[in-house]
Amino acid sequence: MSGPSSENSPDLLPIGAAARASGVKVPTIRFYEEIGLMPALPRTEGNRRLYDATHLRRLAFIRHARELGFEIEAIRTLLTLQDRPAQSCAAADEIASARLIDVRSRIAALKALEAELQRMVDGCAHGHVAQCRVIETLSDHGQCQFHHSHSEKLESI
Repeated sequence: MSGPSSENSPDLLPIGAAARASGVKVPTIRFYEEIGLMPALPRTEGNRRLYDATHLRRLAFIRHARELGFEIEAIRTLLTLQDRPAQSCAAADEIASARLIDVRSRIAALKALEAELQRMVDGCAHGHVAQCRVIETLSDHGQCQFHHSHSEKLESI
């Protein structure tokens, strides 16, 4: 169905109900429409957009892809692939593989951060701030074993 024909159809939902049904907030649905992830729906006589089951499935797909950390352009490509099911899935595999590499890199950065924080806590004598290993390490980055390359990866999490 390309667009709503009747505001009274039980199979068509206004944006608020579509948001509740899909788990995607109303402003986010509007944003997805603005950037072309969702089709621009024609307005009814009452100036409302109505969403059908196909739209709800597309919203759920986008929501799930975002939950898995896919960027908007990757999702756009995945949606294009979904819309043409007869083609090779190589592009989808490539996108997922790139995301997996990114996730593994972030895990490595988090593990390095965990080790540095554990080292700081383990070095704490639980005495006075003057002897506090946590304060000392934070005051002198040269004592920190956590590398800047890891911190940049963590900032994007």
